[in-house]
Amino acid sequence: MTQNSVRAKVPAVEDTMSLTPQAGGRRGRGPRGDRKRRGRRILRWTATVTALVTVGTAGAGYLYYRHLNANIEKDALNIGDSKDRAAESKANAAGQTPLNILLIGSDARDSAENQKLGGAKDTYNTAPRADVQMLLHVSADRTNMSVVSMPRDTLVDIPECTDPDTGKVYPASTSAMTNTTLERGGPGCAVATWEKLTDIHIDHFMMVDFSGVVSMADAIGGVPVCVDANIYSHTSSGHGSGLKLEKGTTSIKGEQALQWLRTRYGFEDGSDIARTKAQHMYMNSMVRRLRANTTLSNPGKLRKLAETATKALTVDDGLGTVAKLYDVSTELKKVPTARITMTTMPWVYSADGNRVLPKATDAEKLWRLVREDIALDGKDKKKTSTATRTTDKAAADDEIAVTVQNGTRSDGESAVTGRAGAVAQLLVGKGFDKAVADSSALLSQAETVVRYPSADLQADAQRVAKSLGIPVSSVKRSTAVSGVTLVVGVDWRSGAKYTAEDDTTPASASALNGADSKACMHVDPDYTWS
Repeated sequence: MTQNSVRAKVPAVEDTMSLTPQAGGRRGRGPRGDRKRRGRRILRWTATVTALVTVGTAGAGYLYYRHLNANIEKDALNIGDSKDRAAESKANAAGQTPLNILLIGSDARDSAENQKLGGAKDTYNTAPRADVQMLLHVSADRTNMSVVSMPRDTLVDIPECTDPDTGKVYPASTSAMTNTTLERGGPGCAVATWEKLTDIHIDHFMMVDFSGVVSMADAIGGVPVCVDANIYSHTSSGHGSGLKLEKGTTSIKGEQALQWLRTRYGFEDGSDIARTKAQHMYMNSMVRRLRANTTLSNPGKLRKLAETATKALTVDDGLGTVAKLYDVSTELKKVPTARITMTTMPWVYSADGNRVLPKATDAEKLWRLVREDIALDGKDKKKTSTATRTTDKAAADDEIAVTVQNGTRSDGESAVTGRAGAVAQLLVGKGFDKAVADSSALLSQAETVVRYPSADLQADAQRVAKSLGIPVSSVKRSTAVSGVTLVVGVDWRSGAKYTAEDDTTPASASALNGADSKACMHVDPDYTWS
């Protein structure tokens, strides 16, 4: 695709920098088309690393303000249907709002250097793919940060996207690999897809390419990583990243850093999930190194880092200047390293075993925690609901008309057959004789909710919720219903007793704390050497 025009730049760098998000790869200039390159995704995640360093390195002044501003490429934030955008994040009691940034790693081979690093000569100048995607969430009060990676082979529904440069409309697609979003008009399509899947409003995106990752790793001076055995990622058939390290901790940079980030053959079970884990370790280690002031103390190196990072960086219009990037970096620096949590979207294998799907209940829970700005490290103070019980008196149970709808459908699982009827019968058994199931409504509702249309029915709705053990915070007024309506959500797919969801991060998200300096990748015995 034709590259977008205007550019904006990121600020100079500071040696005391903290975590700053960034992501990878600018769009290719060549024609779009399908192409297979499983097994050779060069650390597109590196984009994240670059973003992380770049924005965070803003602070040394505006010596090259205009020059650097001209380096950054800008693109549209969201090129899906505006009617389908997720609602903006709500402010907390202090008026602060969360910050959500999508970090994208592109596999674009649109230059000689990127082609050399990425290989696959047949894909030169073809449409890039977003093979690394991470959602970075900074809490409203800036006390914690969460990063959620999505495996590149995740099957998702991609909304209709319109290329901002050519006007070409890409129709909506179902069960498509998430890494194909980038070739459907640019990074704005990846943003639209994430919002459709998670219902989380994304404020910005950052994207970086291969060569930028290598240059950034060199400028930093090396990032410590650990393996529990000697590793050589190489097979007789030519597969593997080429990474060769001795057991223990090694400081890696340049192409070796790229090899680490792209390694699949040799880490754990050889899956992309293991590769994501290694990327999280690298990212955490980089943040710790930067914050420890062990690098970037040389002005010349700082200028080089700013130069290379800005040339590799693509951002949305809202981050298109050094000043704007600096403002974001200032917010990111407020988060302590110990409150950074890296996770992977909970997943299950697809029917054919070649792709993955969001793990219905766990993935929905993770998205809810991010939407509600709940820290994934479990260190938030217990949530207190602002909902209050009405002082009005509810009607007798047998006089309250209740419509029960089935909202147990999710992106990963179909609705539970007969669930609305089963819960309606449960209510009848509790004395709500007028409870009926609406079998025509098959919805997707993450959390079970009781809705009511007007104040005079609030007490009735709260009475229904209380009888089932549903918290009062899940009783909501809505003009979309004509009477008391219970929507049975994904969190209550079975059983006669409702248990309110807790706010702990699912174990399947494989959380890794940013301050964990002892994390070490397990090496597959088939890829060791002596």
